[in-house]
Amino acid sequence: MINNQLYQQLRNRVYDIIENESYQTRFSKMFDKFLIILILLNVSAVIAESVDAWYFPNQQLFNAFEYFSIVVFSIEYLLRVWVIVEKDKEEHPEIPHWKRRLMWIKSPGAIIDLISIAPAFLNYFVTVDLRFLRVLRLFRLLKLTRYFAAMRILLVVLSKEKESFKAVVFILIIMIVTASSGIYVVENQAQPEVFESIPKSMWWAVVTLTTVGYGDVIPVTNIGKFLGAVITILGVGLAALPAGILASGLASELEQRREILEQRFRELLLDDDDMNLIRDRYKIDKIRRELGLNKEQAEEVIVQLLREKEYQQKLAEIDKKNYCPHCGEHL
Repeated sequence: MINNQLYQQLRNRVYDIIENESYQTRFSKMFDKFLIILILLNVSAVIAESVDAWYFPNQQLFNAFEYFSIVVFSIEYLLRVWVIVEKDKEEHPEIPHWKRRLMWIKSPGAIIDLISIAPAFLNYFVTVDLRFLRVLRLFRLLKLTRYFAAMRILLVVLSKEKESFKAVVFILIIMIVTASSGIYVVENQAQPEVFESIPKSMWWAVVTLTTVGYGDVIPVTNIGKFLGAVITILGVGLAALPAGILASGLASELEQRREILEQRFRELLLDDDDMNLIRDRYKIDKIRRELGLNKEQAEEVIVQLLREKEYQQKLAEIDKKNYCPHCGEHL
């Protein structure tokens, strides 16, 4: 019984350090900083290894650093699998441990962690091109999304707006097929070697719709030039769609989080009469970090609530003056 209790306490402690965003101690901050620096050094090492003049004279040093990184990232991954059962265990106690771990393993963050260490183990079983392994190791840069609130919010927005992005991709595919078919019809006879077929014409359609226009393939007929101009204009509007969806989604997500922050602060004021939004900074920062908002946004909400509280107190004082202090009758 005692050993089991100590085991759970240890697991909960490790969870707070490596996974719980609202838990902030000096050691947990040092742990996060260590991993951030290690990730950045790994990406720098991958880039440096592509330079033969740097890699071959220091090959042993690069390999030693890679082995060290693999050990650290592997231990980190296994620890996260072990402690993830502590997440929301009070809200959903009915979910078994194995299911919690499986749900986390299938999450985007866990997949990124797995991809970051998979190339090292993959090379032991199959022979893989070194350049391919280097590219896969660059996925370690995505691990930084765990430590930056802005990136987490962006991933949330992408997840919420995935249906809108699917629609944009569907429209883009239709436009590419239509544009490549049209330019093939009007340009095939004039440039049979360039617009040989519809699939070959899709390269021109893609670079034109995305307004890149490399100039390696261009229409020469008047109808082809007119069609190219129309497609380029349509491409400008099409390119603006994802940016508009993303901007709208970010604004909506930040506004929702601000409303949640305001509601949580109001609940704190209602639950604790002695609660002071200026004095109790720890509770405020904990809520702010959970929602991924910056200090300036939290300050705006605090100022607004303090003004509302001050206004309500003035109204209460005025209301008291309108009643007789002796009999309580309205004056």
